[in-house]
Amino acid sequence: MKKQILAASLLAASSTAFAGSHGSNCGTVTIAEMNWATASLFAYIDKFVLENAFGCEVEVVPGDTVPTSTSMIEKQQPDIAPELWTNSFQAQLDKAVGENKLAVAGEVFIGEEGLWIPKYMLENNPELSSIDGIKANSALFPHPEDDSVGAYWGCPAGWGCQMVNQNLFKAYEMEDSGFELVDPGTAAGLDASLSRAYNMEKPWFGYYWAPTAFLGQFDMVKVDLKSDIDADYWKSCIVKSDCTDPKPSNFPESPVYTYTTQEFADRAPEAFAYLDRFFDNPTVNKMAAWMNEEQANGEIAAEKFFQDYPELWKSWLTPEQIKKVEKAVAEL
Repeated sequence: MKKQILAASLLAASSTAFAGSHGSNCGTVTIAEMNWATASLFAYIDKFVLENAFGCEVEVVPGDTVPTSTSMIEKQQPDIAPELWTNSFQAQLDKAVGENKLAVAGEVFIGEEGLWIPKYMLENNPELSSIDGIKANSALFPHPEDDSVGAYWGCPAGWGCQMVNQNLFKAYEMEDSGFELVDPGTAAGLDASLSRAYNMEKPWFGYYWAPTAFLGQFDMVKVDLKSDIDADYWKSCIVKSDCTDPKPSNFPESPVYTYTTQEFADRAPEAFAYLDRFFDNPTVNKMAAWMNEEQANGEIAAEKFFQDYPELWKSWLTPEQIKKVEKAVAEL
């Protein structure tokens, strides 16, 4: 890494093409691409800006919430996690920031988590708007492999919310009410279960989050969990594997942040400052919906973002940086 940084410094000093780009202290950068649409989009948006406005050499690497965070803390790699939903492991992240292992670049957007059902289900069964009504009607939500039990669609494996849903399943005594917690395996599996049910106007109940394509495209209703929001209890029990006797709890607000390693923040302060960019939810919903409709990956969607939302991305950059990014966009 030191050799790469030195080489970049010499190149910047010898070429006016890099004047003011701050590539001299950016070097090689790794960005985690999480396995859902918005996180993939943000990874490639950041790649495009860091390469063209700051002269970084960027590699996008596969990631997932818990493994990526752990790797950043223990190994200082990757450098950037563009979209971390922190409710489920805030204490570990705070500890890492306090130990100068991680740095918080900024909030990405305002997130929302919950348990949802399609709105059309309320027409004949208005009682389904609350968790009590859901529990009393497990037969309305048949499990895909065993219709003698109800299906509660949980969080994909490896995501921080997986433990949250396991604990909520216990807390609300869902098994006693005839439900089974379904592991969708992946984000694609969860999406497929919801889209299949919605397009056929079939029952569906489970975990989802916003902003996302489906909650922008599908008319979904958040189930009233009939519980107060206690952020401290959430952090001390609901998010933990050793929460042996979880109590009913409502989802607190969902802070969604960009984290970097402290090493990256120290060596590339200008690039780090850029990562304090913020996306409004309507834009995120539209982009996520477009990605879903077009089956576009994050790299293709990032190109559309730069072409369609110049007012937003220009608000993040200096005039000099804007010119460089504009030039790169024109060449797409």
